[in-house]
Amino acid sequence: MVVAASIAPLADFCRQVGGECVSVFTVVPAGTNPHTFELSPDHLKRLATARLLVLNGIGLEYWADKVADNFSPAALQVVWVSTGIPVLQDSDHAAGNPHVWLNPVYAMVQIENIVQALIRVDPAHADQYRQNGNRLKAQLSALDQHLAAEISTWQHKSFICFHPSWNYFANRYGLHQAAVIEKRPGFEPSPADVAEVIALAKQLHSKAIFAEQQFPIKVSEMIAHECGATVLVLDPLGSDAKDFAYTKMLARNVAEMAKGLK
Repeated sequence: MVVAASIAPLADFCRQVGGECVSVFTVVPAGTNPHTFELSPDHLKRLATARLLVLNGIGLEYWADKVADNFSPAALQVVWVSTGIPVLQDSDHAAGNPHVWLNPVYAMVQIENIVQALIRVDPAHADQYRQNGNRLKAQLSALDQHLAAEISTWQHKSFICFHPSWNYFANRYGLHQAAVIEKRPGFEPSPADVAEVIALAKQLHSKAIFAEQQFPIKVSEMIAHECGATVLVLDPLGSDAKDFAYTKMLARNVAEMAKGLK
């Protein structure tokens, strides 16, 4: 059964839950900003091969309406896997902050939603989907405990990043996202915004400014230069490489954060 997932972390969950019963592809290409991604005719052709489309929801996939316009529910079932997760409201995202997968506890909710969606589409393999889902959730639970122990040792708890991707992660582990450089997705920060971030970075004695792989790095470098910090690059989406794994992605991000906060 062909399954499409909007972003790489959700695609990884689908592969691990579906096992040999599914073939999974990622809709948003690696390194692409999902806030500006455009669904092309080629993407629609590929979606026509899928039985299930797994979306994060909370406004991340603003192109979801285009899918609904082109496919009937009988041809392509769609599931929003952030259902049941308490959403953080902010001024940067109209529907709320969508980056729930960066909290492993919320990722486990997404995994369970994927399990139930696969069972609805393919009930013959229900037991396999449940077993795989339980195994994956156990792995994330262990990762959550490991990260909590590691991050509790960090001296600095406040950080500045380019985009408001890390709110859920920060809330889970007692960190504070003190400021973001790009307040609205797709809109460059104003000179006043940049000056405000520089002043705050100096006040916090920030050792690092966290950029993101999917966004331009130039403004982050300028701010870091002004406050004597280093630019460290985070990746909240990972890549669609064959060896991609959500657990590895999160561990790499934490190791990068530690360089600036530990």
